[in-house]
Amino acid sequence: MFSLLFPNINPVLISLGPFQIRWYGLAYVMGFLSAYFLIRFQLARQKPPLLSLDRLSDLFFYMATGLILGARLGYALFYNFGYYLQNPLEMAAFWQGGMSFHGGLLGVVLGTAIYCRKNRLSLLALGDLLVLPAPIGLGLGRLANFINGELYGRVTDLPWGMVFPRGGPLPRHPSQLYEALLEGGFLFVFLWLTREAIPYAGASVVRFLIGYGVIRFGVEFVREADSQVGYWWGLLTTGQLLSGIMILIGLVLMMYQNHRLAPGG
Repeated sequence: MFSLLFPNINPVLISLGPFQIRWYGLAYVMGFLSAYFLIRFQLARQKPPLLSLDRLSDLFFYMATGLILGARLGYALFYNFGYYLQNPLEMAAFWQGGMSFHGGLLGVVLGTAIYCRKNRLSLLALGDLLVLPAPIGLGLGRLANFINGELYGRVTDLPWGMVFPRGGPLPRHPSQLYEALLEGGFLFVFLWLTREAIPYAGASVVRFLIGYGVIRFGVEFVREADSQVGYWWGLLTTGQLLSGIMILIGLVLMMYQNHRLAPGG
């Protein structure tokens, strides 16, 4: 069976004694930096700006804290609950890997909601700014997953299948690259091109929730399910279940906002 060679890139970018910089950690840093400058770019063009530029660093503190804690707790709860129930102190071992996008999203929403309440800002209006750079971080994270040789796809006989070091002898879908292209590149272009079409506060949030949910739900059909979780009802992966909830929330929010703005709504 023909397959492409896995590139076997060292997951450690720089190693100086005990100090290491990994591609995965760099993806987080680059994702936050791109988000910071892209949000600054948007705020600088708002008249008046929703948020002053000197308060943006405070917002990012709430977002970063929510993202990291939420991603780790989400992984523990959604993907490996039994293990962390027996080993609760291991949840603090971030360097061992194990982060959940859906948990990170919940953490960011909670952190941003606390910030908005404290500063009397609209969560949905601010959310429209925050979701635009999110696909950049997602795409970088998926590329880092590929470099780490993790979260690979199911076995395939397609000519671009790859034999991953941890995935056995058979070629598999490079599903990390599918997600990098779709969750990262495609979703970013879509959100950016439609950013001016805001019929109500939260319109970009709705597009992100539904767009990411649909993409992730579809890619999960060729992505290997987490062995410690398996399939729900023998059919759906945990990623599909959580993405389905995202789609539902997006649709409910869209219908609510449309109804509220409709004549007599």
